[in-house]
Amino acid sequence: MTRILITGANGFIGSHLAEALAAKKYQIRCLVRKSSDLHSIKDLPVEFVYGDLLDLPALTAAVQGVDMVYHLAGLTKAKTKEEYDRGNHIATKNLLEAVLRVNPGLRRFVHVSTQAAVGPSTGGKPVDETTPFHPLTTYGITKMEAEKECLRLMDRLPITITRPPAVYGPRDKDVFEFFHTMAKGLQPMVGFNNKEVSLIHVKDLVDGIIAAGEHPKAVGQTYFISSERYYDWKTIGAVTAKVMGKRALRLRIPEFGVYIIAAFSELYGLVSRQPVLINFEKARDMVQDAWTCSIAKAQRDLNFRESFTLESGIRNTVEWYKREGWI
Repeated sequence: MTRILITGANGFIGSHLAEALAAKKYQIRCLVRKSSDLHSIKDLPVEFVYGDLLDLPALTAAVQGVDMVYHLAGLTKAKTKEEYDRGNHIATKNLLEAVLRVNPGLRRFVHVSTQAAVGPSTGGKPVDETTPFHPLTTYGITKMEAEKECLRLMDRLPITITRPPAVYGPRDKDVFEFFHTMAKGLQPMVGFNNKEVSLIHVKDLVDGIIAAGEHPKAVGQTYFISSERYYDWKTIGAVTAKVMGKRALRLRIPEFGVYIIAAFSELYGLVSRQPVLINFEKARDMVQDAWTCSIAKAQRDLNFRESFTLESGIRNTVEWYKREGWI
């Protein structure tokens, strides 16, 4: 039986990956903290190892004897650069070194990164696997450094890197803010041009991650796993309003207005214990004309295809939010 370690299994994407791998009857081990919310995976047939990616004895126990590692754990929000670095870069470095030390015969190590590690579209074209790194934020920079740790060891371990763009679906709390606002009949839009994005439903992403982990051609490779089409926010809003049966007022926020909001948010962050939703770095992300990526390589090597259309994916997501009482 294939034995798999998942880091970040209690998170949004990780919990869906754990479900999918459990359905394939794999033996699953999850590295989680004692304080982790395990609500999404507590009923799955998985083994828990308690610790984190900075806890070397726990890492040793976690990687011992497994055939595959799916590494999803990381920090998307933090108050300091040091926190981001520990949670994304150093954590990945520690995990890789633990594998080298106690399980060098590992069959596959799948690192789930992000488009933010590469950066936004350049020259009006989607980024692809040949695009040089040009991250905009501390989050993106530390995810880039994590990728570089993987690249450094690709001659010693069978590593595959996957890069999702924006991800939505049941259990998501980040893109949820968009749905929450739409449910109130309002769609804020940044700038006066129609900014484009790649995005993917979490179940399609999980299918792509698993394909990348199991296909022999993917060893030593990097793949964007995303939608086959690019969408502007006007289209996304129109489809969401249709699914919700609502009319939404589009509110255009000038790009300088996003920076003003970020300034007030950062002031609040000085007295808050939690990272703020919008800061200057996030504002810089938001004002970019396009966050699009090409999936031609994943289609060619992995035969990756989406199963959700934009409308069916949004419908699936909205119905889950309604059942759970989120909207």
